[in-house]
Amino acid sequence: MTISPHLERARQNGHPLIAGNTVTFLWEGETAPHFISDLTHWDENPLPMTPIASELWACSFDLPPDAYLEYSFYDPESRERIPDPLNPHKYWNGIHAYNNYFHMPGSRPTPLARRRPGVPRGTVIRRQVESGMRIIGSKRDVYLYQPPTEVPVPLLVVYDGPDYLRRGKLVNIVDNLIAQERMRPVAMALAQNAGADRHVEYACADSTLAFLTDRLLPLAKAHLSLLDADAHPGAFGVMGASMGGLMALYTSLRMPQIFGKALCQAGAYRFWGQDGAVFPLVQHMPRPEVKLWLDCGRMDFLLEANRQMAGLLEEKGYDFEYHENGGAHNYATWRDAYAPGLVYLFG
Repeated sequence: MTISPHLERARQNGHPLIAGNTVTFLWEGETAPHFISDLTHWDENPLPMTPIASELWACSFDLPPDAYLEYSFYDPESRERIPDPLNPHKYWNGIHAYNNYFHMPGSRPTPLARRRPGVPRGTVIRRQVESGMRIIGSKRDVYLYQPPTEVPVPLLVVYDGPDYLRRGKLVNIVDNLIAQERMRPVAMALAQNAGADRHVEYACADSTLAFLTDRLLPLAKAHLSLLDADAHPGAFGVMGASMGGLMALYTSLRMPQIFGKALCQAGAYRFWGQDGAVFPLVQHMPRPEVKLWLDCGRMDFLLEANRQMAGLLEEKGYDFEYHENGGAHNYATWRDAYAPGLVYLFG
C-alpha cells in the first residue's frame, strides 16, 4: 500500500502540516471526524473534513504566524472527542478533556515558565480559610507565596489560584522575573475558585470582595511579610483570567485603596449577552487611581469585549495597557502572555 506523501510529511515533520500561514489537518480512514477548536467555538460549529485521496481527509485554513491553537477531532454522532493520532502534544483543558495543540513558527512557550538553576525560589504553603458565609462553602484553599526576601512586599491576589499555580506556572515565572530584576518581589495569595459555582462568585460579586477583606487578607498578613496597606494605599494587586479577569478588574475598581493594580487576561466583561458591571463603573464613576493591564488572544471569543473595554478605558483616561497575542481562550496562552503585565504593574 502506497503511503500518502501528506501523511509521510506529517509523520516525519509533525502534525498539522504548516506551509506559510496555511495549516492543514489530516485524517486517515474510511470516514472522518470533524475538527473543533476555539475557531469553531468547539462543538458548537464543528468543521467537516474533505476527502483528498482514498481514505484520506483534510481541512485547511490560515492562521497568523504567532498563533497558538488547541484543538481536537469530534464525532458528530457520538459527540465524543477523538485525539489526533498524528500529534503527541496534549494539554489538559481544565474541564473534562485533553486537547492537542501546536505552535505556528512565530510562537513559542515562554522560557520564564521553566525552573532555572541558581534562581532563588520563593516558598509556597497551603492553608484553608473559613468562608464566613461570604462565599460558597464553609472553607476554601489558599496557596500563599513568600518571595525570597524578608523585606515587606506588596500582595498579589490571584483568582483561580491553583490553575495559575499548576497550569500557568505563576511561581516559576515570578521567581525568574524577580531574579532578573524585572519586577520587584511580591507575595501572592492564590485563591481556589468555587468549582461549578465559579461564575457566581466572579460575576462582579460584592460578597467575594468581602471574603477578600475579611478572610483572605488577614490570612495573608498572618503568614507573609507584607507592606502595610494603609500606609501604602493601592500597592496591592489582583490578577485573573476570563471570569477571573472580570473579577480582577471589578476588584480594583471597587477597592482601589487596597488593590490599585489589576492584571486582567481575556476578561469576560460581557457574558451571556449582558455587559458586566465593570462597563457602567468605568463609564460613570469618578476615575480611581489604578493601574491596569489587559491582554487577550486574537482567536479568543471574548476579543471584541476586551477591545471595547480597552477603548472605554482610553476614553476615560485610565492608566492602562492593552495587548493582543496570537492565542485563544486557554491557560497556555495566558501563561505565555502575563509576564509583561507583571513587569508593567510591579516593575
